[in-house]
Amino acid sequence: MERFITHTGTAAPLYRPNIDTDQIIPKQFLKRIERSGYGEFLFYDWRYRSDGEPILDFVLNDPRYSDASILVAGPNFGCGSSREHAPWSLLDHGFRAVIAPSFADIFHNNSLKNGLLPVTLPEATVAGLIRLAETDPAFELTVDLESQEVRSKDHLFGSFEIDAFRKHCILNALDDIALTLEHVDRIDHYENNVEMGPRYSFLSN
Repeated sequence: MERFITHTGTAAPLYRPNIDTDQIIPKQFLKRIERSGYGEFLFYDWRYRSDGEPILDFVLNDPRYSDASILVAGPNFGCGSSREHAPWSLLDHGFRAVIAPSFADIFHNNSLKNGLLPVTLPEATVAGLIRLAETDPAFELTVDLESQEVRSKDHLFGSFEIDAFRKHCILNALDDIALTLEHVDRIDHYENNVEMGPRYSFLSN
């Protein structure tokens, strides 16, 4: 997991509502056991025709957005089945943040656990960002987690909310394993010093 403090990058506009996890990463690509290698399959059914040829008018196939690292999307982003591969594929493609009017809860939590920052802004603000990104593919945004702000070089677009614990974790690159390892001394002490009761004591009289 990579730390997220402040990120500046170009924005890719994908203003569709209810983008679900099967659209983000189709189910046929979930056989890998690693967290990497999913980026090439991101939005696969929207990026490629049935014969494998790219759909040229899809935003991620537009060379002007090839280096985009912030995705600006529609409401209820990440709905559908619980699929941790969805944030993996976005991260592997190069996105560090997704800005949308709303997110599905499971996707939102999975993203924060993996270092992808979901940013919720009012729908009118997101629509304005979409227009700016469509008009100027070089349009850059800064997502500042410390100040919880989204801005360009000359304009503040708004502030966003984030749970204090999740903010601490993503600022310090603490996934579930890293959080556990912060308490390794206490875990070792417990294992080495606490006497365990008799096994299967529920069978005793």
